[in-house]
Amino acid sequence: MLELNNVNSHYGKAHILNDLSFSVSRGEVVSLLGRNGAGKTTTVKSIMQLVKPTTGKVEFEGKALTALAPHQVAKLGVGYVPEERRIFTDLTILENLEVGRQPPRDGMAAWTKERLFKIFPNLEERKSNRGKALSGGEQQMLTIARTLMGNPTLLLLDEPSEGIAPVIVEQMAKTILTLKEEGLSVLLSEQNLHFARLVSDRAVIIESGEKKFDGSFEELEANSEIRDAYLSV
Repeated sequence: MLELNNVNSHYGKAHILNDLSFSVSRGEVVSLLGRNGAGKTTTVKSIMQLVKPTTGKVEFEGKALTALAPHQVAKLGVGYVPEERRIFTDLTILENLEVGRQPPRDGMAAWTKERLFKIFPNLEERKSNRGKALSGGEQQMLTIARTLMGNPTLLLLDEPSEGIAPVIVEQMAKTILTLKEEGLSVLLSEQNLHFARLVSDRAVIIESGEKKFDGSFEELEANSEIRDAYLSV
């Protein structure tokens, strides 16, 4: 479904991604792991074309993304949940959800507010509250729910467990597993190894923008050298 082939991305003269290649299959949850500054967020932004790769290919369902604007990537079915959340703080939960609405995709059930409220009951309880009245965890849930209103087939989640309470992290894990059951593909940029292990089929580890590992969590568990080199604080 998603393929990165030898992607290089820069911020000015700083070379962030170095010939990065990996893929995400349909219905798969893949965790992109690495320390702070490893290039995880740049990878996600390069897929969305918020950062334009200088060389290499990014393809989604066989279509090249590198010539497209971010809104065109979203229209193809790529949903992006940034680490900063970026909800509309002066709009209510219901209004935020309405802003994200896009037509349903072929072969997938449309996301409605009713379906989303079953996954995010906290949001239903506060659906008339403005975004600025929500906790950090509730804002994260709203950002994911608003993105799902766009009916994506691939969801990019940038550090979803960052800065939220452990009970919300557990709820977030259940949510991602529910989305996988719905047939959604997910690329998860994450530092929390325990959280990533709960929800993911596979891990990709990057360091200084280079891929250092691509395999199952069972293989990662058995490779202490890789864990110590690229994931230990």
